[in-house]
Amino acid sequence: MARNSAYPNARLNALSQPFAQKLSAEWKGTSLTGGTTKNFIGGQFVESKTDEWSDVHDPSTQTLLSRIPQTTSEEFEQAVQAASKAFKTWSRASVLTRQRFVLELQHLLRQPANADAIAQSIVLEQGKTLADARGDLLRGLQVVETAIAATTTLLGDKIEVSRDMDTYTRKLPLGVCASIAPFNFPAMIPLWTIPMALVTGNTLIVKPSERDPGAAMIIAELCQRAGLPDGVLNIVHGKVPTVNAICDHPAIRAISFVGGDRAGRHIFNRGTQNGKRVQSNMGAKNHAVLMPDANKNLALNSIISAAFGAAGQRCMAISVAVLVGEAQSWLGDLIERSKKLKVTGGFESGADLGPVISPQAKERILGLVASAKEEGGKIVLDGTGLTVPEYPDGNFIGPTIIEAGTSMKCYKEEIFGPVLLVLKADNLDDAIDIINNNTYGNGAVVFTQSGATGRKFEIEVNVGQIGINVPVPVPLPMFAWSGNKGSHLGDIGFYGKSGINFYTQNKTTTSLWRAEDAVGNRATTAMPTHT
Repeated sequence: MARNSAYPNARLNALSQPFAQKLSAEWKGTSLTGGTTKNFIGGQFVESKTDEWSDVHDPSTQTLLSRIPQTTSEEFEQAVQAASKAFKTWSRASVLTRQRFVLELQHLLRQPANADAIAQSIVLEQGKTLADARGDLLRGLQVVETAIAATTTLLGDKIEVSRDMDTYTRKLPLGVCASIAPFNFPAMIPLWTIPMALVTGNTLIVKPSERDPGAAMIIAELCQRAGLPDGVLNIVHGKVPTVNAICDHPAIRAISFVGGDRAGRHIFNRGTQNGKRVQSNMGAKNHAVLMPDANKNLALNSIISAAFGAAGQRCMAISVAVLVGEAQSWLGDLIERSKKLKVTGGFESGADLGPVISPQAKERILGLVASAKEEGGKIVLDGTGLTVPEYPDGNFIGPTIIEAGTSMKCYKEEIFGPVLLVLKADNLDDAIDIINNNTYGNGAVVFTQSGATGRKFEIEVNVGQIGINVPVPVPLPMFAWSGNKGSHLGDIGFYGKSGINFYTQNKTTTSLWRAEDAVGNRATTAMPTHT
């Protein structure tokens, strides 16, 4: 097992090591034992010729798992050329052919050995608990299953607009598209884009996060096993140079991005300036309002799960709890229940949350917690000093709860860690004002047993995704992602009907075929006269 030079004693423990060895031996594109991660270009897993590499570390132990290439400009061009060539035939394949590919991919993703491999790679590279990693895959798989309906969702329209004149529309693919994925959902986000882009007839270049590319590489191999022709899907790696190449290349027609604010604005601005269609999902600050009439047990357990699951590294995590009126007395119970969560390595039995992705992420989170204290916030549950004896070098932060104010840095910025801010409001109107004054607009939820309260909240709150007694109101993929305000750039959402629209362009044809011009209306048995 390769070592991390910054942590000379780092090594995977007895639970993790067999998984790493098995994954490295059985999957072509990824290494979890100190080797290299390959590019996937034109149907081949190719070793990069770059001299620039990034390291992937196990967040629980800092063990070096893999080295990720900064894809060279020549290799990137090869990927684009492979996708461009494949588009000529894939775009002309029948919708039934493309549907059959998605059906087979769904079958392969559901096979226990394949699903386990993806989940295990996520635990090793990203740090999630095994149960949460399986959920990561499942939510992506739901998009795959929805994409199977392309034979219905791609139907066009037709009407006779005048005598013998018809106008009809068809949904046609754009061409070569690109997807830039984040570290926090290494399986789900690639699966938001791969089935939607490909079933609509496009070809796709995916750039996974350089922090945890293993799941995407396994998915690519499963796509190949599902019968996907060479070049239809390509995977390249890297940081800013690869992102800029995607934004600038004239052959790439559309870009789908999920990640942070800075990168999201850069990609949207640079991509759209180059004439590309871009959807950019960025940061969030999701609020949960607890009304005094709420089911207390449901509300508290839901908020704890939504705030601290995945160590808070979700763009739909509940990061702010607004306690209204008498519900303010529930804070003590919220603290006590949060204390009971088990923080440890993702393969450990009973693990509730694992480490954050990197030492740098941990330091950033600790800095924001410290800033809250400096600005007058009260840290009522402090998990910043947590140590996990079995994993002394892990990036662990325990559940942390802060009584804060809306003027504080920790409230204005996305923390992206297991930190829950608690605000107090006298009434529902004040709570709604807090949410609407926030920059972000991914989601907000209310816990109440009053239908009238739920309806008022739904109508008056200005965010894209509303939950009523539901802590993480991410719509299933027959709908569409609908974050708004500072959380989303672009006017077309992910997956669902929006996903179909993002990856297609309409072509309208108007035709005139006069009935009187028809040739050979009836056959005749009369003797030809040749006159």
